[in-house]
Amino acid sequence: MGDPRKLRNKYERPQKLWDVDRLAEEKGLKTEYGLRNMRELWRSTAELKKFRREARRLLSVTEEERRDDAKKILAKLARLGILKEGAVIDDVLSLEVKSILERRLQTMVLRKGLAKTTAQSRQLITHGFIAINGRKVTRPGYLVSVGEEAALSYARQIDLDVKVKEPEAQQAAIPGPEKPPEGPQGPEAKAESG
Repeated sequence: MGDPRKLRNKYERPQKLWDVDRLAEEKGLKTEYGLRNMRELWRSTAELKKFRREARRLLSVTEEERRDDAKKILAKLARLGILKEGAVIDDVLSLEVKSILERRLQTMVLRKGLAKTTAQSRQLITHGFIAINGRKVTRPGYLVSVGEEAALSYARQIDLDVKVKEPEAQQAAIPGPEKPPEGPQGPEAKAESG
């Protein structure tokens, strides 16, 4: 049977955890893309670091060694929609974390108009209302490839414009805030009137 696998984080914490400029930038990205916590952003950053590390390695080897591996990494990035067809290795080094965040399922659902807000798109995904090629996907961080982008749809019908109304009988039974009686009351009012 062997030893159980050793689970590792798929992200790296920043070296300087309390850097004010980095925190402000990450907070802006977190709100813009509707991320639940900083780990989701750090995971995307780690994915980008892997691509950049491989590109730097390819730039340091000879042209013959580079040819096959460069095609593989550029084809993968083009398939994911992060880079355009015909890109070169130098383009990988100029990528930003936003290019990866734009390819997340949560962002794609919002951009396609299947949800009205980032929070709603995340909720639809986690509750199983979004499907790709007829298969439910419940991970908001799933990277959508260019081929899957056209097949993004609802897994089952849902009406986002429905507003829940309470029946009028229940509304009448709910006591509202009581209005204070009009006119002066209390001992001061009696002294003034009498």
